[in-house]
Amino acid sequence: MKVVTRVDEEGRRLALGAAAASTAEGEERPLRLRCALRALLACARHTVLLVVRRRLHQPVGNLGRCIPFADGTTAEVYRETVIDAPPPLLPSVLVVCFRLRGIRRAWEHSLFRRESVLNTVLFAGFPGLVSKLWLRHDQRGVYRGLYQWDGPDRAVAYVRALWWVLSLVSEPGSVHYAVLPGLDRDQVVANPGLIDSLAAAPGGWWRPAGAPARAGLKGKRHEVDPPLGGGLFLW
Repeated sequence: MKVVTRVDEEGRRLALGAAAASTAEGEERPLRLRCALRALLACARHTVLLVVRRRLHQPVGNLGRCIPFADGTTAEVYRETVIDAPPPLLPSVLVVCFRLRGIRRAWEHSLFRRESVLNTVLFAGFPGLVSKLWLRHDQRGVYRGLYQWDGPDRAVAYVRALWWVLSLVSEPGSVHYAVLPGLDRDQVVANPGLIDSLAAAPGGWWRPAGAPARAGLKGKRHEVDPPLGGGLFLW
C-alpha cells in the first residue's frame, strides 16, 4: 500500500504523541456522554451485522509479536481483529493506551485479556475501522491498541467515544491516543522511520521503535489466552 508522506496542518497536530497529562497536546476532548452512548450503541448494532455476515475475523499470524516502543517498553500482540473491507482510501494509524485500575497480579491481567474479546462490540462497528492489534500490558502496566483506520477524522471520533468506556476501568489520566495520518500500520511497525514524514513527531509511548520479534524462547511454544465464550468472534 502506498504511504502518503504529505499531510495538512491538522494532520500534523493530530500526529503529536500524548504526554502524561489529563488532556495531552494534540488530543481532543471526549464526546459528551450522550453523544458517546449514541455512537457506542450504533457501533454495537453494526458489530452484530458484521458477525452475522461473517465479516469479522481474528487471524493468528501476528500473535506473539513483541513490538518495541520509543519509551523503552515492549508490548506483545495477544489478539488481532480484522474487518472485511476495501483497502483504505485515507490510511491512518491510531494508537491508544491505558492502565487498568487496581490490576496488578498476573492472573488478573490474564482474566482481563480473556474477557476483553467481549469488548469487540464497542469498537468493531465504528466507521472506518480496518484492523486492530491488541497489545498486552508493557513493563509499566500500560495496555495499547494499535489500529489501522480509514480516515484520521474517523479514528479521532472513535477514540473520543471510547474514552468513556476506558475511563471506567482505567487509572485517571492514563487514557491517551495518537493518530498518524497517511500511514499504514504494518509498514510503520516494520519501519518506524516512516513516522518522520509527519514532521518532527517526538518519540514516546505511541511510537514503534524497531522491528518486532517473537515472544518466548526459540523452540518454546507460545501460549495464547483463550477468550471467554469459546471464541465468540473467531471466524
